[in-house]
Formats: sequence, C-alpha cells, structure tokens
Amino acid sequence: MNTPDYNFTKTLFFYLLAGFLFGTYGGRICPMLETLTPSEVITHVGITFVIMLILRHLISRSLKVLKLSGLARLDTVLFFMTSIPLASFYSLSYEFPLDSNLKVVFGMTIFGFLTGFILELHSKIHSIEQLSHHQLSHHQLSHHQTPQGLLVGQRQSMVKQVIGLFSLLLVILTMTLTMVAVKDVYWLEHNPAHILDGTGKISVIKEFIYVSGVLISYSIYIMILWSQLMKQILTNQECALEQVTSGDIQQRLPVYSNDELGSMATMTNTMIDALQETQNEVAVTRDAAIVSLSALAESRDNETGAHILRTQSYVKELALTLAKKPKHAVLLTPAYIDLLHKSAPLHDIGKVGVPDRVLLKPAKLTDEEFDIMKTHPAIGAEALSIAENQLGSSSFLRIAKEIALTHHEKWNGHGYPNGLAQEDIPLSGRLMALADVYDALISKRIYKPAFSHEKAKAIILEGKGQHFDPEVVDAFLEVEDRFISIAKKYQDAGQTDGI
Repeated sequence: MNTPDYNFTKTLFFYLLAGFLFGTYGGRICPMLETLTPSEVITHVGITFVIMLILRHLISRSLKVLKLSGLARLDTVLFFMTSIPLASFYSLSYEFPLDSNLKVVFGMTIFGFLTGFILELHSKIHSIEQLSHHQLSHHQLSHHQTPQGLLVGQRQSMVKQVIGLFSLLLVILTMTLTMVAVKDVYWLEHNPAHILDGTGKISVIKEFIYVSGVLISYSIYIMILWSQLMKQILTNQECALEQVTSGDIQQRLPVYSNDELGSMATMTNTMIDALQETQNEVAVTRDAAIVSLSALAESRDNETGAHILRTQSYVKELALTLAKKPKHAVLLTPAYIDLLHKSAPLHDIGKVGVPDRVLLKPAKLTDEEFDIMKTHPAIGAEALSIAENQLGSSSFLRIAKEIALTHHEKWNGHGYPNGLAQEDIPLSGRLMALADVYDALISKRIYKPAFSHEKAKAIILEGKGQHFDPEVVDAFLEVEDRFISIAKKYQDAGQTDGI
C-alpha cells in the first residue's frame, strides 16, 4: 500500500491526529458550541475525516507519482473542500451563524496545511534516505533527483524558504489566536452570566491554552522535520565528498532541489567531472609510458612481452590474496593493487643500462658479469627517480621505483642491490620477487629448459623464509591454480613444455 511518495500509515496517523484535535476542540474546548453535545461533534468530525481519508487514499493511489512539493497543497485543498459541506451541515441543521461556519472552514484549512506540510517533509526525508542507501553517481538518477549540472525549474532560495515557513507559521498562530480572542469577546458580551460566575474566564483561558499549544506543537514538529531534512541533505553530500576525497572519482554529490545547496552541489559535480577527465588523461598517458618503457626493456632482453603480462598478473593475484588478511588490508586497497599491476612491467627497466655482452650472453654469467647484471635494479630506480624529480612525486612512480629497486632482494638479506631483509623490503618488491622467479623457472631460456609448475613450486617452497617472504609463499599456494591458468593464457610462442 505504501509507495515512495505515499505512506498510508503516516497519512492515517496524522489525519486521525488532526481529526482528534479538531473534534476535541469542538466538543470539549470551544465555549460557543452549547447547542452541540461532545458526542455529536465527535461523530460529525469523525465521519468528515473518514471521508477525507478515503478521498486522500484514492487520489494518492490513482496518481503514479506524487510531486513531493505538492503534498501540502493537496491536503490543504482537501481539508478546505471537505470543510464546506461540514459548515453547510451545521448551518442548515443547527443554524450556525456565518462567523461560526467560517471558523469551521478556517480551522479545517489550517489543519490541512499543517498535516500536509508534515507529510510532505516526511516523504522528502524518506526519499533522501532511500537514495542514500546506494550512493548514486551522475549516471544513476531517480525522479526525485534533477540531473547533475542541470537544475530545472525556477530557483528557490533556501533562506527565503525558511523565512517564509517561519513567517507563515507565525501568521497562522497570530490569526488563529486573534480570531479566538474576537470570538470569545463577542461570546462573553452576549453571555454576561458566564462572566459573573467565572466560567467564562476559565473557558477562554482553556481555549487559548489549547489552541496555542496545538499550533505551537505543530510548528515545533515542522521545524524539527525541516532541520532533519537539511541535516540529511548535508550529510549525504558530505559523504559523497568524502568518497571523492578518498579516491572514488566516480561519485557525485546528490542534487535534491534548485536552491543554494543544489547549486553548490551541481558546481562541485562540474569540478569533479573536469577532475575526472584530467585524471583519465593522466592515466592514459601513464599507461602509454609504461607500455613504451617496458617495450624498450624487452627490445634489449631475452625476455618476451608475455613475460611482462604473466608477471604483472601474478603480482595482482598475490596482492588480492594478501589483501584479505588484516595485516595487509590497509595497504593493499583496490587502488594500490591496480597501481601494482600497472607498475609491474617496469621491474626490469634498468636492464637497458646493462651491456649486451652481459645481458644477451647465452651462457652462465661469470662473477664479474653477474656483478654488472646486479646493477640493473639501481639503474632502473635511478631512471624512475629522474622522472619523479621532473614530473613530481606520484604513487605510480613511487611503486614502480620500489619494484625496480627491490625485486631482487631476499627475505634473509642476501639479495641485491642493498641487502635488505624481511619487512625492510617493501611489500611490492617481495611480491615481484616471487612472481619474477616463478616465471623465470617455468619459461624456456637459451641456457635452461622450462620447468614444470610442480618443480617451480618445489623450488619456491625451498626458498620460503630464505629467498621469499613466507606470507607471500603462502599466498602463492592459495592461488597456484590461477598461476597455472595465467601461464597458459600468456604462454610464449612455440613453447609447449613446462606448465
């Protein structure tokens, strides 16, 4: 029975509340309705409000989508139109004077506006809460949300809305109490006996307290709902900004209305769009640079392009596995793993500085030649440091430099070029170390045949705690099937043995 725009339960509650308060006033509070008994007033009002509730339900169900900003108008008109037959009934059946009939119409209309405005605020708050359950990007909009960057309709100042609401509530309170005061004075003038016995004074005071209490309570509740609405809008926009700040550049600030908050959200979204476009251009340039540099390294080495594809995929699988462990979850975020994956091809970029006689030698290297080969991590790191100094520091260059410099370090400290040990070796280098060795073992080279996966696995297990980080080896064992699949997918041309 409930829809995003129509909540039958809340509508029933606030209609019954309005009927109870209006009936109580007519049956127990108003000192001028001496011709009616409380039970008669309650019966008349009850029938009227039941009819109104049925009409409201039928109207709300017949409209597929109610404009939230029109709920107050709908209920005000409905209460006003229904009050006319009620006033006419009192005029014909009980000979109510015109001023008493106007009082019925005025009172019902006021209750209609207050009830409708409260239901409108509740609907808006509910709508915003529904949207906040799934953070919407500028590609995901509902009919409550104007397109990002395009505020439709006439601009409505939020400040003017607040001032207008406060002024309207003040006018309603003032007019109602003034009408009550005039009616009470008129009644006392024509009923002097109530002045003499003191009942008139008590009745007037009781009526003033009741009417002012009801109107002030409604006004306070409306202001509370308004503040909740503003808080919800600001909270949702703040959450969206926090996600953008944390790197979720796809996020956009929700735009709920054409006011100051909506305008600021739209302009912020425009800036985020421009930032995303710039970021995409930078990412494309970065990826092109990686491909170019890695291709340069390949052109001078016996390694192949498939080696790069395999090793970067191995690194990603290992990182995804370690990310599930609390110890590494903080570092290994999806964004960091993506950078690892894209930076891995540069791990051997330093080989461009190694002489061909060493780099391309089809036999085992001498100690002197191996010392020359061991300079390639430092050469690669130095080249990336120069780029970092020229272009400014970035997470991509930092990770690429880490991998290039430390992927030949060993867990026991016997690696090169700096002899780092255990967790002094950056995690990126420890991941690349295993990926690089595994791929070297299963690949055919001039000086060796391709080893099987099982043999490569046995060699890696022997190096656990010596060459490799034990946790990285454990991660390898968890995803060894993925390693096999990757090796087959990016197998070197002509290689049929090994895996």
